[in-house]
Amino acid sequence: MATETVTSDKGIGLTLAFGVLAVVSAGVMLFGGSQAIIAWGFAAAMITAALAVVAVQLFDT
Repeated sequence: MATETVTSDKGIGLTLAFGVLAVVSAGVMLFGGSQAIIAWGFAAAMITAALAVVAVQLFDT
């Protein structure tokens, strides 16, 4: 019996996209001017990093 496997690169693409957003958000956190901007940068970095991990787990084949 032949089995077919369909692979997708969605997991890799989403992981890279969320990883880039996490790095940019960390840059905002490090170089932000006010305390509020630094806090929003930290929040965005944590959320996008978590979404990068979720993307890997969700589309893992």
